[in-house]
Amino acid sequence: MRKRREGKVNNASTPEVTRVRTPRKENHEVLATVESLLGSKRVNLQCMDGIVRMGRIPGSKKKRMWIREGDIVIATPWEIQDSKADVIWKYTRPQIEWLERKGYLK
Repeated sequence: MRKRREGKVNNASTPEVTRVRTPRKENHEVLATVESLLGSKRVNLQCMDGIVRMGRIPGSKKKRMWIREGDIVIATPWEIQDSKADVIWKYTRPQIEWLERKGYLK
């Protein structure tokens, strides 16, 4: 017969966020919202610096990040063509709520 463990109850409705990755200015990273999916690893991004860019999901991240319209991501604009960017990070719902509380999202 197994003993029942007493202890802390994990409440699934309030997940605790311990670390949230923020955009790094030295790497020219910006926060962006996915406006539409274009197909073939491409998305339209509305960046927080006011520019609409075509985003590309690199092959190393394609299978790991399932991106939908309305998701908040970190994008790195290309140096040679500012109208394009690479998507390098996707935020989860609790991370987005943390960003809103801290004032990163307007």
